[in-house]
Amino acid sequence: MKYFVSLAVFSLTFLSFTYLPQNQQDGWISIFDGTLNNWKVGRNASTFSIEDGSIKVNGPVAHIYYDGPVKKHIFTNFEFKADVKTLPGSNSGIYFHTSYQEGGWPEKGYEAQVNNSHTDWRRSGSLYGFSDVREVYAKDNEWYTEYIKVEGKRIIIKINDKTVVDYTEPENPGRDEKNTQRVLSSGTFALQGHDPKSTVYYKNIMVKPLAD
Repeated sequence: MKYFVSLAVFSLTFLSFTYLPQNQQDGWISIFDGTLNNWKVGRNASTFSIEDGSIKVNGPVAHIYYDGPVKKHIFTNFEFKADVKTLPGSNSGIYFHTSYQEGGWPEKGYEAQVNNSHTDWRRSGSLYGFSDVREVYAKDNEWYTEYIKVEGKRIIIKINDKTVVDYTEPENPGRDEKNTQRVLSSGTFALQGHDPKSTVYYKNIMVKPLAD
């Protein structure tokens, strides 16, 4: 009997190390479960919906903020990645180190641009307004991966594993009055609904917290 009990305990222990929960692999934690649970949006909430297991963004200006339990939605150092698909002429963005606002453009934090063919020349992967990318590294109508890493004062943004931004925030950033909160601090993530003519999809939204 002791042999079988020991074998059962060993088997359960082995499985617990071999098979991690679906929402956590190699330190990566899913913050999107196929619903809008754990996400918070104020005005123009209809801009965000679920379509085929992804977040569809289409409608008036709005932002949806991660409001879930991981790190109590307050991140300082982290890696973030999401699969993104833009339709032609679309614009969106991924904010980080931001905080919930009922409406308007988020005042706090930075934006990683999502835009492959919109009239705005700043393309996907730009650290909007601070380290902008003119080159197009992803195509409309195709899924691509946008990755953001913040560690200390350094921000790295990749498109499909290609580094397109490597920015170190200066000791004294010297922001103007409109951008006083465009600095590294801590906060949550937000997805942007830019305009009614833009349609963008997000899925496989993951974060890996790093030591602060």
